Amino acid sequence: MAERTERLTAWHYESSAPVSVAIENGRLTAIEELDPRDHACSSEERLYIGPGFVDIQINGFAGRDFTTPPVSERLFSEVSRLLWREGVTSYYPTIVTHEPESIAHSLSVIASCCRQDPDAERAIQGIQLEGPFLSPEDGPRGVHGKAFIRPPDWELFCAWQEAAEGRIKLLTLSPEWPESDKFIRSCVLSGVKVAIGHTAATPKQIRRAADAGAQLSTHLGNGSHLMLPRHPNYIWEQLAEDRLWASVIADGHHLPESVLNVMMKVKEERLLVTTDASFVSGLPPGEYETDAGGRVRLTPEGRLHLAANPAFLAGSAQMQPAVIRHLVRTGLSSLGKAWNMCSVTPAAFIGIDAKHGLTVGAPADLVLFRKRADCSLHIVNTYKEGALVYHDRDSLANWHDWP
Repeated sequence: MAERTERLTAWHYESSAPVSVAIENGRLTAIEELDPRDHACSSEERLYIGPGFVDIQINGFAGRDFTTPPVSERLFSEVSRLLWREGVTSYYPTIVTHEPESIAHSLSVIASCCRQDPDAERAIQGIQLEGPFLSPEDGPRGVHGKAFIRPPDWELFCAWQEAAEGRIKLLTLSPEWPESDKFIRSCVLSGVKVAIGHTAATPKQIRRAADAGAQLSTHLGNGSHLMLPRHPNYIWEQLAEDRLWASVIADGHHLPESVLNVMMKVKEERLLVTTDASFVSGLPPGEYETDAGGRVRLTPEGRLHLAANPAFLAGSAQMQPAVIRHLVRTGLSSLGKAWNMCSVTPAAFIGIDAKHGLTVGAPADLVLFRKRADCSLHIVNTYKEGALVYHDRDSLANWHDWP
């Protein structure tokens, strides 16, 4: 953590005005707007500043999978640092459906890593458990292994929470199981947020889940049947339920622009972006073997699909810079709003100080970046609690070649 005052001069990600930002002891202590006439330069030469990205659903990165054994402490330390190059300063490693022993092992490894690695501990704000209490139906289940799907089990969940040393902060389940509302209430009383996802639940079951304390829809619009009743259905019900926030995968492959447009209008400040990144994220285009989905192909455009059937997505591989480019380039969002959906909004949902964004008193979790006319972004520097944790030494030439 920084122990001295440092000043950064850059262009504000929302106002596009030049600002001077003061950092002391890991916090923002002053933000002063400067005269743009004193900092004249072309748009592509400008260095912009924004809050670090917060991602509540990362399943793996750069060839490292969080659930498939063997999983080592080194893996989570490596990923926490590798994510800095993408501007991610806080995240929830997400453990997905697997054998109970494998889930317990991954959770205990994360806990041990956080105890021994201060950088990982500062980055890992909690753990999301996505499954195994999901829909057993094809379609909603997605690529989660059907053999491991099971109804909510409070005793088993408590054992997993013990293995995680209390670090499970978010659980995604389907409320279609009997007595799901009772299980949700128990989670909420224990301090765990509950999300609805990978579900074939009826509208009544979704309302009961919200009554019990469910607060989020996980990657709304994905993890569902290919064909649904016109109405009612579980997507409309979650979209209309004001008590539910919604996370979306806004990479240009998982949801059509029209669907994203409607979701953004309905959920407004309660819509957040998650990458749902798989271990293929951060790797070059090509074919890869996965534990759950078998052989998959990552295209140069960033689309991850089953190698045997390109019509079926096999997870996500795009990080926040690509997501923001898609939202801005298509006219769905301004740069500032798209950036906030990737940073302050998820931080607000999970309740960490990063929700204050670029304001005095907020943690100095910052990203310095450049942008091109085609809306592509290039991460130049990343700061965590005021400390420079990533610097691209070739900041002028080494642009992300986003599609």
